[in-house]
Amino acid sequence: MLFWEGEPCSGVFLILEGRVKIFRTSPGGRELMLAIETAPSSVAELPLFDGGPYPASVRAIEPVTSLFINKADFQQVCRQYPDVALKVLAVVGKRLRHLVGLVESMTFGSVTQRLARLLLEASGESPAGTFDLPTHQEIASRLGTVREVVSRNLARFRAEGILRAQGHQIQILNRARLEQEAESQD
Repeated sequence: MLFWEGEPCSGVFLILEGRVKIFRTSPGGRELMLAIETAPSSVAELPLFDGGPYPASVRAIEPVTSLFINKADFQQVCRQYPDVALKVLAVVGKRLRHLVGLVESMTFGSVTQRLARLLLEASGESPAGTFDLPTHQEIASRLGTVREVVSRNLARFRAEGILRAQGHQIQILNRARLEQEAESQD
């Protein structure tokens, strides 16, 4: 763990190697994944500007090398080099846009639509349409649902010939049909 949501902000983390998961936890203990950040990146910028606590938790999901810059030093660098503050605000803006999209997706899209979009996004990075899928629990956390709903939807996609699953390896067989699932209205 780099830090937990609600802790006082002591500084910013620069991720030099590896990947981290940014998430919130409900009072019942359920996780909602907000983002995965891959090096080079940074996390915990917002509370440096608004003075609040860390708004989410951050955990390494693979070996990570990071640097920590304490709040006072970071603020001094921003006063001395205003371009640093502008670049960090651009990162905060990008994150805000992502979160607005996430809220919209969760508010207006069914789990099936969100899962189809996630699969299309993941396959877009693989020219052959074959890619590794995280665990069903990790997907559920990312989509704001439970593992059973993800498993049921993936099983339906397999049964309808939309995709093939071999362990964690997924191959999209009918991209047009998956795109329909991503856009269909309930």
